[in-house]
Amino acid sequence: MQTNPSPPSFDADFKVVAPKLFDARCTACWFVATMLCLIIASFWSLDLQWAQFLSWSAFQKMGTFIAELFPPNVESAFLKKLFIASLETLAMSALGTILAVILGLALALPASKSHAEDPARWRSATRLVLNALRSIPELVWAAMLLITVGLGPFAGTLALALHTAGVLGRLFAEAIENAPASPSFALRTRGVGVGRVFIYATLPQILPQLLSYTLYRWENNIRAAAVLGVVGAGGLGQMLSYHLGLFQMRETSSVLIAMLILVAIVDALSYASRKF
Repeated sequence: MQTNPSPPSFDADFKVVAPKLFDARCTACWFVATMLCLIIASFWSLDLQWAQFLSWSAFQKMGTFIAELFPPNVESAFLKKLFIASLETLAMSALGTILAVILGLALALPASKSHAEDPARWRSATRLVLNALRSIPELVWAAMLLITVGLGPFAGTLALALHTAGVLGRLFAEAIENAPASPSFALRTRGVGVGRVFIYATLPQILPQLLSYTLYRWENNIRAAAVLGVVGAGGLGQMLSYHLGLFQMRETSSVLIAMLILVAIVDALSYASRKF
């Protein structure tokens, strides 16, 4: 079955003839056409109020809302509480991400097919577990865990860890399968065990990818911690939910700035890690 468009051809005068834009034998062309139809159908089926969104009254309302956020609350007593909540959110996101890396990597190994002769007996079952972990939102995980561990950051940390493990496990498995096969093949032909092959051949090649994925998910978990505050999981999210619910916009602005600073710190760490 042909999966690529026809290559350029030559006529009798040896002039290049461009291939057809759409070839009925090209699987990729049919896939792109199907995706375009789905996108058009999505625009048609959704009630998108573009006129209302782009109206002058909508801009006025958004401007009024943004204006109420300034100036942020910088009182010392409030900043002290904000600093403690920021540390709590940072700890929740960091510990949740570390637990997710451990669980995700443990699940990624059986969920990946490391080489052509690898039977990968547990691949389908493990990928089903990863699908389940990341299909359930952090908010639902937190709501379930709050029943067992109670209010506080512990439930939020575990919720972040479980959902992120599903995401990182899938990404780690794809990285393992896409790693160049030559180094691991050379070790396998010499009788080196599976574990040592992974440590000495596969892991060094995919480590930059794993680190990049981990830092990106850590950044996402800082934002996700804000959502978990709705169910009382602690940190900046709980403060954001409380002050926004009372329409205390100056305090809300300070919480948003603190979250922006935390995300900027993680982004700087990600940039620094890529340089080294």
